[in-house]
Amino acid sequence: MKFLHTPTTDLTYADVFLVPSRSDVLSRLDVDLAPADGTGSTLPIVAANMTAVTGRRMLEAMARRGGLGVLPQDVPADIAGEVIEWVKSRPVLFDTALWVRRHDTVLEVQHLLPKRNHAAVTVVDDEHRPIGIVRAADCANTDQFTSAANVMVDVPVTVAAEDVTKAALPEIFAKLQAAGTDYAVVTAADGTVAGALTAAGLLRGTIYTPAVDAQGRLQVAAAVGINGDVAAKARTLLEQGADVLVVDTAHGHQQKMFDALAAVRSVAPDAVIAAGNVVSADGTRDLIEAGADIVKVGVGPGAMCTTRMMTAVGRPQFSAVLECAEAARALGKQVWADGGVRYPRDVALALAAGAAQVMIGSWFAGTYESPGDLQVDPDTGRAYKESFGMASKRAVQHRTAGDELFERARKAIFEEGISTSRMYLEADRGGVEDQLDAITAGLRSAMSYAGAHNLAEFHERALVGIQSSAGYEEGRPLAQSW
Repeated sequence: MKFLHTPTTDLTYADVFLVPSRSDVLSRLDVDLAPADGTGSTLPIVAANMTAVTGRRMLEAMARRGGLGVLPQDVPADIAGEVIEWVKSRPVLFDTALWVRRHDTVLEVQHLLPKRNHAAVTVVDDEHRPIGIVRAADCANTDQFTSAANVMVDVPVTVAAEDVTKAALPEIFAKLQAAGTDYAVVTAADGTVAGALTAAGLLRGTIYTPAVDAQGRLQVAAAVGINGDVAAKARTLLEQGADVLVVDTAHGHQQKMFDALAAVRSVAPDAVIAAGNVVSADGTRDLIEAGADIVKVGVGPGAMCTTRMMTAVGRPQFSAVLECAEAARALGKQVWADGGVRYPRDVALALAAGAAQVMIGSWFAGTYESPGDLQVDPDTGRAYKESFGMASKRAVQHRTAGDELFERARKAIFEEGISTSRMYLEADRGGVEDQLDAITAGLRSAMSYAGAHNLAEFHERALVGIQSSAGYEEGRPLAQSW
């Protein structure tokens, strides 16, 4: 990466822009988005290990589209095992179906619909065979205690699971178009419901490549903290099937982190381990020396983080990623840019600066797949989910639930995060896959402007300029004429 002019100060994503270069990239689909960090991802996007962001649905959706989700460290070991096992059992080329039985109510259907970016809920009989579907429109102006059987319509299209192959996706899409629907039920060999397909999902199946393990199952990453028996927790997560471990704490450049990394590496000599967070070359080198393959970069740029305002600690994210990526690359390792991205342009800039992947938190909290319950703002009618920082009082209270009451109260005094924030779902992009579409469309275009066929070339060829706040504002689209 080169600068048009040598910077004299540290830079945020808003401070910089990409200059177009001569390019022989003929199509945005010709670029390769796979990161070279050993994770097996085919998309350089990571859903952050935040309780309000990543649960089983997020893990599944991210891996199916080639990204990676990180299970938060606060999840108890037995629950983590159940989640990992569940994700590993999910289909790779089609979605998990939402379903109810015929006697379940419209209220239950309405509760399920926002759980996924689907068009319908499948109604099944006692043998779990599909007998109909219920869409949101079928529930309108209907008593909420009416049974699903009374409002369901016929299943428009069924597809045998064995027939869902990547080569067959265009043909199945045509079948949906001919039937005038955007939803199909996938059935197993015994006729039971195996999953669901949507028109958008079929298109995505031809663009994205799932991130899978050696057995062809969806990949999962899981976080561990630096306190307690770190080695035992890491060993358990690996035995449960975690593919990548993330050793995580707000201040990664400290002795307890080095000790934790050594403990994890002792039980996982061959595992891919990410660790952080740091914002300097020294911090990066020290974590790599302690055993990290990937270093997480970012202190204070996240939407839910108050660290910089509370402590003055942190660093503008673009400069932090640039410096840390250079230090890691010199040692044959990689970094993840963690936090501070608000728009697809920021993701492109982080990768241009040298990050192997970009970690996204609150942005993804406002999607169907995040763990929170969907709520509606009574003033605007807009749907939203609550997000909160992992150093907030709310998160600390959850994390210390097993501690003695007095000690819990003491720890709750110290917080560096927002305990509640509304993350509104975009009306036409409510699913995390919708957000991935927007992010990767921008990224692919940015790479084609730079003449880069892959992420390594993107970093090498990127030409970056520095702009004023007025320059940044000039690039914003206008919702109405001036």
